[in-house]
Amino acid sequence: MKKKRLNCGVFLKAVSASAVSALFFSVPSLGAADEHSPSRKPNIVVILTDDHGFADLSCQGQLKDIKTPNIDSLARDGVRITNGYVTAPQCIPSRAGILTGRYQQRFGLEDNASIPLPLNETTLAQRMQKAGYVTGMVGKWHLEPNHTQIPWIKEHMPEADLKSDRPVAIPGKLVKPYLPTARGFSDTFSGEMQRYWATHDLQGKQLAEGGEYVQEKSFRLDVQSKAAVNFIDRNHEKPFFLYLAYYGPHVPLEATEKYLSRFPGKMPERRRYALAMLSAVDDGVGEVRQALQKHGIDKDTLIFFLSDNGAPLGMGMHDTPISEKKEAWDGSRNDPMIGEKGMLSEGGIHIPFIATWPGKLPAGKLYTNPVISLDIAATAVALSGQPASPELDGTNIVPYLTGEKADQPHQALFWRFWNQAAVRKGKWKYLQAPGEQRFLFDLESAEQEHKNLIADHPDIAKELAADLAQWAGTLKNPGIPTGEPKGGEKRWYEYYFGPIRKN
Repeated sequence: MKKKRLNCGVFLKAVSASAVSALFFSVPSLGAADEHSPSRKPNIVVILTDDHGFADLSCQGQLKDIKTPNIDSLARDGVRITNGYVTAPQCIPSRAGILTGRYQQRFGLEDNASIPLPLNETTLAQRMQKAGYVTGMVGKWHLEPNHTQIPWIKEHMPEADLKSDRPVAIPGKLVKPYLPTARGFSDTFSGEMQRYWATHDLQGKQLAEGGEYVQEKSFRLDVQSKAAVNFIDRNHEKPFFLYLAYYGPHVPLEATEKYLSRFPGKMPERRRYALAMLSAVDDGVGEVRQALQKHGIDKDTLIFFLSDNGAPLGMGMHDTPISEKKEAWDGSRNDPMIGEKGMLSEGGIHIPFIATWPGKLPAGKLYTNPVISLDIAATAVALSGQPASPELDGTNIVPYLTGEKADQPHQALFWRFWNQAAVRKGKWKYLQAPGEQRFLFDLESAEQEHKNLIADHPDIAKELAADLAQWAGTLKNPGIPTGEPKGGEKRWYEYYFGPIRKN
């Protein structure tokens, strides 16, 4: 990928290890104290967008129509991670990986239609509560049971009529143990559109113990921003962990005139709505940072910003009516990556990723080594003062971002989704697509996934395939997938890479 000038008002710059040593604390002290707040543990804020492609931050330098000044300021004040990944190209498994810090296949959560987040899995919120943190969750949860999870329904609702054309209704008593209030979040405003499971209303008034459903008719992204700021206002005196999961730019596309008017001129309407929704998210990021500054805790707070997966493009970014939801482009873009949501090509899993902690992480730095969403949990646990948890698959990335550690955080990163599997090791990526498609890409080359090098480097491909098989053998459902294409796999791979070959 070619380096481009940023629209953040500055050039992001590299910081040498020696300069970092002079300017920043060593890693052990990063979890403890600074002159700004001598005894306070750092707050951790995770801001997650939904179906948000790599290109869609103006500081990425890919597109000129996107306007994200507040998120750009996160990059200007912190570290923009250019090779940031998630563990799956779909919502539920990706979120499960983020909130457990473990490859979700280790506990059998393969895709949206497999299982909810198992109750015996420890969430990051539960780990942070153990360290004395107040824990808050706002926005899209999506880890409770849903009507597509037939294996779970068969086990827990054997009386359910699975032959009916109507979706199975899951009783609230079975759903409640999976809600965020039962998974380590003491303070929630959890929901997507207008119905929220909340412990406090937007004015800060406490609701029923354990939460209750409330209705909010305002624009969903504004509601989620307001709930996040409200959480900070109520909990700023204690160390806190806030998980702010915006429901946007995921379909259904919607936006108010306030945001749509920022993007006049001729363009696809789906693009206009995505830009407007991301602009609303950007305003919310600005409001969160203002709240931190108002309470004097901005230097006590590490913010992660990332997307749960790449954008769905509908194979061609067709400007279908805004009301269209199924297999439609959500208006976001993955440039310069190939592929889209649902694929293990870069377009599905390579996402925007920023880490900001004023005074602790270098400002305006580009970090180019591969990082994965699993690292958020490992980093948060380390900074909360807890010992490392061997079951976590991530790495505390703070010493890598500061330059204290010069090697790569991971020897290899792995993926398995539907009938696809992939591994990235250094610059090399091996991708097994449905059928007999096998690819080897040099992700540091100008061609990236535009050129399959497997015939030129068969030994490298063989080594990576062996690494992938070894990892897959450690999972709850072990092995490399060999079945027929699922979902849109066949159409996607034929569209982006040519016809799928079979035995």
